[in-house]
Amino acid sequence: MAIPKPLYETVRQRAQFRCEYCHYPEILSSAPLTIDHIQPQSLGGSDGLENLALACRRCNEKRYNFITGIDPETKVDFPLFNPRQQHWSEHFIWSVDALQIIGKTPYGRATCNRLDLNDERREEPFIQNARQQWIASQLHPPKD
Repeated sequence: MAIPKPLYETVRQRAQFRCEYCHYPEILSSAPLTIDHIQPQSLGGSDGLENLALACRRCNEKRYNFITGIDPETKVDFPLFNPRQQHWSEHFIWSVDALQIIGKTPYGRATCNRLDLNDERREEPFIQNARQQWIASQLHPPKD
């Protein structure tokens, strides 16, 4: 069942028109960003506003119906970052050159790992080059 347009618009505005995981700006996308169910519908998640996040196609596909990921530092299965209950800046930082997302906590590291947030094949042109262009356009890194 499709998300009603007013609810979709509320999610987009709340997310400041960027992916709530990798911070990909919707303005650079050829299509609107998608709705991600934080608790997947296949695992009992609802269409309620508190369960919805704005996500780029790649993050949404990589997240699929997973709610955990492996923290590469501890090798422990850990819950993924939840943009409704957690603040992005508490779990992630940008590398000094702002080209990579670094997980600061087990939530952040597990999410980076599960969603491949720094995979150079994420977007065309490749993510490193894309983020360099975003920096030049003053669209990146986001001012949180």
